[in-house]
Amino acid sequence: MRLAVIPARGGSKRIPRKNIKAFGGKPMIAWSIEAALDSGCFDQVIVSTDDAEIAQVAQQYGATVPFMRPADLSDDHTGTIPVIRHAIEWVDAHCVDAAQQVCCLYATAPFVRAEDIRQGLAVLTDTGSDYAFSVTSYAFPIQRALRLTQEGRVNMFSPEYSNTRSQDLEEAYHDAGQFYWGQAEAWLQGKMIFAEGSAPVLLPRHRVQDIDTPEDWERAEWMFRALQAQPK
Repeated sequence: MRLAVIPARGGSKRIPRKNIKAFGGKPMIAWSIEAALDSGCFDQVIVSTDDAEIAQVAQQYGATVPFMRPADLSDDHTGTIPVIRHAIEWVDAHCVDAAQQVCCLYATAPFVRAEDIRQGLAVLTDTGSDYAFSVTSYAFPIQRALRLTQEGRVNMFSPEYSNTRSQDLEEAYHDAGQFYWGQAEAWLQGKMIFAEGSAPVLLPRHRVQDIDTPEDWERAEWMFRALQAQPK
């Protein structure tokens, strides 16, 4: 069985009710649910939540909520892997077919596309990796990153690159924060995602935006409107 698991707890602090706040005319979580359903990859699209209102919205958009996430997996310090492991263990205990491949899809990923999810499954399958997850490139060479000192000055993190041309520096990538395909066994064993056993699914920078603060939300809305205005 292939599962999509969308973690969506109710206790967002910086953007209250972030997972169901209106974005682009729909609750934020609806974009992830619809992309998962449209991908055709999944036998079940599950939302893991501790919140009754989020559960109701998720079901309205076609996801299932077969359990309510326990409180000990719903605080500010709970990582992604334990939440996905809990969902897999529930499915394995209550369904005829066991989970084989599982995609964690974040609820605040309005730019995720069904074709990206399908590509992620292809990468996971073709490479035989533990995980395949979305990445994008940094817009600026990380070798030239600066730190601000308490004295109001600056230092380079890597001063050895101070005179190296930007075009001669190795390009760097970061987690795009959209989806994480994984073998069910990798999730259950708690294997690290950002490790050599993982494969990248490269996304363009203009379709990637973390949404953790009100400023992030505003930027994401600008990006969304710009993408919507592009000719089909």
